[in-house]
Amino acid sequence: MNVQTKPTALSPELMARFAAIVGERYAITDPQVLHSYLVEMRDLYKGRSPLVLRPGSTAEVAQIVRLANETKTAIVPQGGNTGLVGGQIAFNGEVVISLTRLDKIREVDALSNTITVEAGVTLQRTREAAAKADRLYPQLLPSEGTCTIGGNLSTNAGGVAAVAHGIARSHALGLEVVLADGRILHDLNKLKKNNTGYDLRDLFIGAEGTLGIITAAVLKMVPRPRATETAYAGVPSPEAALGLLKIAEQRSGGAVTSFELIARVGIEAAIRHVAGVRDPLGSPHDWYVLMELSSQVEHGLHEVMEDILAAGVEQGLVEDATIASSLEQAKAFWFIRENFAQVQRVLGASIKHDVSVPVAAVPQFIAEANAAVTTLIPGSIPMPFGHAGDGNIHYNVTQPPGADGAAFLKRWDEVNKVVFEIVTRLGGSISAEHGIGVQKRDKLPAYKDPVALEVMRTLKRALDPNGILNPGKVI
Repeated sequence: MNVQTKPTALSPELMARFAAIVGERYAITDPQVLHSYLVEMRDLYKGRSPLVLRPGSTAEVAQIVRLANETKTAIVPQGGNTGLVGGQIAFNGEVVISLTRLDKIREVDALSNTITVEAGVTLQRTREAAAKADRLYPQLLPSEGTCTIGGNLSTNAGGVAAVAHGIARSHALGLEVVLADGRILHDLNKLKKNNTGYDLRDLFIGAEGTLGIITAAVLKMVPRPRATETAYAGVPSPEAALGLLKIAEQRSGGAVTSFELIARVGIEAAIRHVAGVRDPLGSPHDWYVLMELSSQVEHGLHEVMEDILAAGVEQGLVEDATIASSLEQAKAFWFIRENFAQVQRVLGASIKHDVSVPVAAVPQFIAEANAAVTTLIPGSIPMPFGHAGDGNIHYNVTQPPGADGAAFLKRWDEVNKVVFEIVTRLGGSISAEHGIGVQKRDKLPAYKDPVALEVMRTLKRALDPNGILNPGKVI
């Protein structure tokens, strides 16, 4: 998918000035090397740029942005290039600023339960650094080895542990941000209580690089769990899954850290197309729950999980269940869930939605969306899955078997319209954890409060009057 806005032209002299800031080694112009920065991982969005800059410090980022603002040169900040809505792609010749060389873990403060990292540090390295201090950085995404903290914060990423720990915004205490004129906002505080004026931090989290470029962050850590239990449960319906969630919340004392809902069609696809995947239970079920409990108490959590599942069986909510007997089996349980993106690529073209509704409305949303989508495109295959514990459902629709994939994808907006209408009616959001980018930019006015949208535009004009930061994204 190519997106066109106002093109950016760079003279050789200007390119040389940008390159001089980072050094020739870190100024990429070779088309073969540029390619990996201009195409996202699903090959859905393809961009163009004559120059990728890889600064090694916040000071270099500031110099780049200052020059860009003076010359009115558009720039696109990029982390690990794992975004799913095109927000990190340069579509019209903008200069790309890759932040992956800002990879220092500046401090781990176990007593304050904080870790200070630069924007290019991967989520995996952040979690590993916290673990060395016997702490947990609680955000968890399948792309943890590639996605970066700067990207996670810029998109306000979610993940499988949000039911317990919240999304990216929940983990950030302070930020360091390069503003559109090259000034550096120094707000790397560790404080849980800080009422000295406006909370500027939240302006930049979820803004996708349109208001400023996050270069470092102070993140909250939590005590590392002493016990974890993982279970698969076969349930007859999404309503039953929410009944099981209620039991788990009541009987676990806040220990529910993940609660994933998966349709049988997804399990079957993973079994057929992903090596090493086995059916998690002895017989098929219409729906599955992948549930994880974590506790600071070393003993007794297994019995808590058994009690939850037994109560589910007694109340007719659980048809069958199994608890992982080892770390390897728990990883195998999660392996099924983590390979859903790969599975859908094998099945054919897929129209994807990252939506959220109130938790209680999840069953109604799935039922109504399934009916609407299959009426619109007979033979299409809804594959809903995701974070039922916090109301975030990845509602993906796969092409009818044997259909033309390209023709199916041309109906993306039609499918969006019927799905988003249901989401809106149920009080939900058309973007739960992936952001707006370019994919939903033109749809946003139809679903965002007009006053809120105008406030967003006012902030954009005030902070980036020359419109150089990630133009054509979000608003």
